[in-house]
Amino acid sequence: MATGTEPPRPRQLTGVHDTSRAAIAARHLRTDRWWLAPAATAAGLLAFVVYSTWRAFANADYYAAPYVSPFYSPCLAENCVPMQDGPNWPVFGSWWTLSPALLILIFPLGFRLTCYYYRKAYYRGFWASPPACAVAEPHSAYTGETRFPLILQNMHRYFFYAALPVAGILTYDTVLAFRDSTYAWGHMGLGTLVFLVNIVLIWAYTLSCHSCRHIIGGRLRHFSKHPVRYRLWSWVGKLNARHMQLAWASLISVALCDFYVYLLATGTITDPRIF
Repeated sequence: MATGTEPPRPRQLTGVHDTSRAAIAARHLRTDRWWLAPAATAAGLLAFVVYSTWRAFANADYYAAPYVSPFYSPCLAENCVPMQDGPNWPVFGSWWTLSPALLILIFPLGFRLTCYYYRKAYYRGFWASPPACAVAEPHSAYTGETRFPLILQNMHRYFFYAALPVAGILTYDTVLAFRDSTYAWGHMGLGTLVFLVNIVLIWAYTLSCHSCRHIIGGRLRHFSKHPVRYRLWSWVGKLNARHMQLAWASLISVALCDFYVYLLATGTITDPRIF
């Protein structure tokens, strides 16, 4: 007897569970600990997010002459701690009462957030899209980076342009680190080495960017007609092969650089003098 109701339709399967694929009961056939890599990635990125958020909103202990934290450079508000010959550019007047770090961190943060490697890292680590190679993602639909908000990832090239002057300013800060606490030149402390390592890694990561490689030689049809650009493209290509390692190394170094300045500013440690 008809009841006027239809039986529920079975849920449409997609991806590797589609009915057109092989009928394998297991979600995947990997037997290794494939989850360790995305879990470690998520833990590392989360640790940096927590630390950098704390330091960005702290609005204190970011300058110990002659060192300034990379999180607060350049300092674009009037409420910055005065720094002799430092990157004090009060573009924002006294009306800005929040931490000045919030004015500048948007550029390096946007550069890293839209980075091709970091996309892979946090897509896998936080969204499980996909969790790992040969492991099905739990999402029923996939639109990639064609819809909001992920379509904003296409702004990566423009964040690369913004990251270049920021790296240049951090280079200036490193030069200023060859002074002592009284601003006398010709001195070097442990902090100077910390700043040197950090800026080398910052530049290596920035120049290893896929956008940088494409800008230099991505549209050249005849490399033989552009030997200089070809040589630069080759150098950037070698850096690009280490983009993941440089991404992590520079992320750790910038946090350690900030933490070193924090320890000096709070009086926890003193800067050992090398000469």
